[in-house]
Amino acid sequence: MKRYLAVFAALAINLIGSAFAPPLRAGESDKRKASTASVVLAGGCFWGMQGIFEHMKGVTNTVVGYAGGTKETAHYDMVAGRHTGHAESIKITWDPTKVTYGELLKVYFLAAHDPTTLNRQHYDDGPEYRSAIFYTDDEQKSVAEAYIKELNNAHAFKDPIVTQVVPLHGAFYPAESEHQHFLDRNPTQGYIANVDIPLLKGFMAKYPEFYTKEIK
Repeated sequence: MKRYLAVFAALAINLIGSAFAPPLRAGESDKRKASTASVVLAGGCFWGMQGIFEHMKGVTNTVVGYAGGTKETAHYDMVAGRHTGHAESIKITWDPTKVTYGELLKVYFLAAHDPTTLNRQHYDDGPEYRSAIFYTDDEQKSVAEAYIKELNNAHAFKDPIVTQVVPLHGAFYPAESEHQHFLDRNPTQGYIANVDIPLLKGFMAKYPEFYTKEIK
């Protein structure tokens, strides 16, 4: 997986208005329960995805890895070959008494990545960078599908959302240790500095109520 290090002065997410957000009716159907919950999300380079969600209030743990393929092909160099079925992903565990699944999706769609670009995010392209929600139960599926419909109906983006909502067949496979919490360990690395740090700052500015300095 190549990390193209071209420098741009600004990064554009395909949103209409930086402060835009729909009413989140779909997310409000997510019941708050006194237990933990988890979901696997994909949306481009997993470094940046973790850089945001590891700093989200209510999240208790984040792990980057691979979803969509087999255990035998769940390796960084193999996934780069584009034929494993895997997507670079993040497994997010959260406390439903502090944040809802719908609120996680709000950040995922409106701050963490561009859900309208097919198999591409920023300088990265290929199916391993696709936008996908790997659900583990019917509630996760229905809330995600309802929220996508809500965003499209509200014309939140200039283009339609292409995010896949698919079951997590098999398992989520954690990535190699060097990829875990990469942003916080390598804030001056080229790709991090020019792509992921601006995304994190955008998240902090847009949704300060969800941001925490603590790393999960």
